[in-house]
Amino acid sequence: MRALQMNGDRSYCLPSFFRTAVFVLAASLGTTGGSAEATGAPAAADPPAEVVFPVNVVLIVSDDQTYTDFGFMGNERVHTPNLDELASQSARFTHGYVPSSVCRPSLATILTGLYPHQHGVFFNHPPPGFAELAKSPEITGAQFDAYRGEAESLIRAIPTLPRILAERGYRCLQTGKFWEGHYRNAGFTDGMTTAKPSGGKYGDLTLASGDAVAHGNGDHGLAIGRETMQPIETFLDQVTSEASPSPFLIWYAPFLPHVPHDSPDRFVRLAKSKAGVLPHELPYFASIAQFDETVGRLRSSIARRGLADTTLFAFVVDNGWQPDASKFRQDKDEWDHTDNSKRAPFDAGLRTPMLFHFPGQTASATHHEPVSSIDILPTILAATGTDRRNLSLPGVNLWPVAIGQSESDDNRAVFGELYPGDARELGNPEQDIAYRWVRRGRYKLIVPHQHGSNPPWRGFLQSPALFDVLTDPDELRDLSDRSEFRKIREELRGLLDRWWDPN
Repeated sequence: MRALQMNGDRSYCLPSFFRTAVFVLAASLGTTGGSAEATGAPAAADPPAEVVFPVNVVLIVSDDQTYTDFGFMGNERVHTPNLDELASQSARFTHGYVPSSVCRPSLATILTGLYPHQHGVFFNHPPPGFAELAKSPEITGAQFDAYRGEAESLIRAIPTLPRILAERGYRCLQTGKFWEGHYRNAGFTDGMTTAKPSGGKYGDLTLASGDAVAHGNGDHGLAIGRETMQPIETFLDQVTSEASPSPFLIWYAPFLPHVPHDSPDRFVRLAKSKAGVLPHELPYFASIAQFDETVGRLRSSIARRGLADTTLFAFVVDNGWQPDASKFRQDKDEWDHTDNSKRAPFDAGLRTPMLFHFPGQTASATHHEPVSSIDILPTILAATGTDRRNLSLPGVNLWPVAIGQSESDDNRAVFGELYPGDARELGNPEQDIAYRWVRRGRYKLIVPHQHGSNPPWRGFLQSPALFDVLTDPDELRDLSDRSEFRKIREELRGLLDRWWDPN
């Protein structure tokens, strides 16, 4: 197994006043009702909040897990004791959303605090598309890497959470899912993903030409959680052994519970021990149990080193995934996902719980108002006392809500956008946009887009549809043609078009 790639020659030492003082933070907070998101206008100032520096950050990102599939979200058929414990201690945002229900653009949003059409990573695979890159005999490994490199350059041009924190003296570790090439591209100081084939069980790809390459979704980083937790242990030993210990960020985005659902038997037995688990759910639920155990191990690693009281834990899912009993894939010996979850514009693919836990600061409470993964970066910046005034961020700083200083905005609109997995052209999201959506309050509007004579991608919808997601969480009853909902439909369409109109 390849060793963790550490940036061992760079040491960050913070001034003594920064390490010990208590500062008063005037963090940024987006305006209500979605207007800041729609216009990109500068955010208003928060009430001051006392924050003790430095604050370590552990950002946990689940991979392909629908929002319902947690004990703390009401599902008693899944085994998630460690996540349930974290949730019980956290500010819980149960109606969180990611803008896109596929991993790469969603992860790029978490890293940048920007929507896909803003950060430019609105696809999984750059032109000419994954099938041609992988299956064309004339594509060599060098050419594959060159095509991917063009897309990876996008993240290097944008402020990211690790880049911003590294500039303040943080050591920032990347593990797990990461599509943007070498970990340094996004500003991590340390990491596992180097855009080279690792020879491990996950993350490599053999092209039709016979050349071995890194698939692009994390290469050796995908070993975290599934095969080992040692890279995180090594990193924590390093940052805590320095004469002046560095504050740190850990990006923990394991390839779990993502397919392949090949968890060890003990997790299968855990899943089987729950009443009512169906055969097609069993492998997925076992992978959820495996993921949950790694969260417990990670929290224990932090606690053993006496860091629990100075570490902020944040949690989000990159996109939803549900197993479909009618879609068993013989070639892969696994069930495929339902049509309305991953890659779809529905809540089963887009909605996620979001958690923030920092001892002595965050208030254990449940917030039902819609929020977005674009809020994670400004919230972490506020929690760490990082000035964001020079950044144009569309998200809302949730820190005042998380610490009980203010209430959630129940009139806020949250937005999103979906695209095919392959981009036809870099820098041109308008050419590929498939669906835009907006939710405010209980109502969600989805607007499909067709290009030329082609119907909307994957045919989820042929025309705009309005849903009451509180009474109809599966989005089966379109209200858009009913006269009593005309005003709501028009208001949401106006919000959506002011947010981003690709026409």
